[in-house]
Amino acid sequence: MLAGLRAVASGPRLLILQWLKDPTAHFPPQTDGDLVDDGVCSLFIATKLGMTQPSATGHLKVLERAGLIRGKRIKQWVFYRRDEARIAELKRMIEGEL
Repeated sequence: MLAGLRAVASGPRLLILQWLKDPTAHFPPQTDGDLVDDGVCSLFIATKLGMTQPSATGHLKVLERAGLIRGKRIKQWVFYRRDEARIAELKRMIEGEL
């Protein structure tokens, strides 16, 4: 639970989770990978955050290590989508603790 709380204790990471909840509303169509089925390209996420790709990748890795998102490699890119089961589990744990 602590890793999950640390992961969401950041404005950019919360934005990423919000955007990935409805990727078609927040990102343009991609050449490779479906926004919903495969996830959103890390480059699109970095651009939307207004930061370099290495900085955005750092945030994505924190979310991935916490299990809140999953990465999928397609060609040379990594696409990210939410892990809804893990997010629901974190919400239940938080509710139980508070």
